[in-house]
Amino acid sequence: MGPAPAEGNVRDAVLAAAVDIVEAEGLGALSMREVARRAGVSHQAPYHYFADRGDVLAHIAIQGFDKLSEAMTSALAGPGEPAETCFIAYVNFALAHPAHFRIMFRPELCMVETHAGAKAAADRAMGALMMLVRRVGPTEISEIEAFDLAVLLWSQVHGTATLLLDGPLSRKIPAGRRVDDVVASVARLSAAAIQGI
Repeated sequence: MGPAPAEGNVRDAVLAAAVDIVEAEGLGALSMREVARRAGVSHQAPYHYFADRGDVLAHIAIQGFDKLSEAMTSALAGPGEPAETCFIAYVNFALAHPAHFRIMFRPELCMVETHAGAKAAADRAMGALMMLVRRVGPTEISEIEAFDLAVLLWSQVHGTATLLLDGPLSRKIPAGRRVDDVVASVARLSAAAIQGI
């Protein structure tokens, strides 16, 4: 265990320790006492910032949704076909932040709808997805059609990310092909399908 973090950094140290535990050992290893030990603080210190383990998970979800929103917004602002770049940004986020990704979308880990901060962060991420739909969808599209198109896009990209992270897809990729190449190809196919609507 290294030196204790400065007072202002305890909250961030606790969250970082929790993410490390979930990524390395899974959710079962996550306890407030273990988080404190890994963060280099007293076993009571996390309770100054978080009510309990569920509150820690909710704040990890907030971090994740904010990172995802930033990745999507950045992809939308950059060059390239928007649906493709956002697809790739989403999958890359999931692969780079597996603990965040798993916690964000598993209601048994974090009830996003019952935690105001997590719900607001999730809504911001959905807003980024809706911006993409407005950009790549048909010109004349109703709110209902825009939502349905967002669900279609989300299902495709989330399914790809989940299959790579927790499913068999990474083991099924033919020899000589890289994950990045598969993701880019699927992103192109998804974008082409949306353009045909």
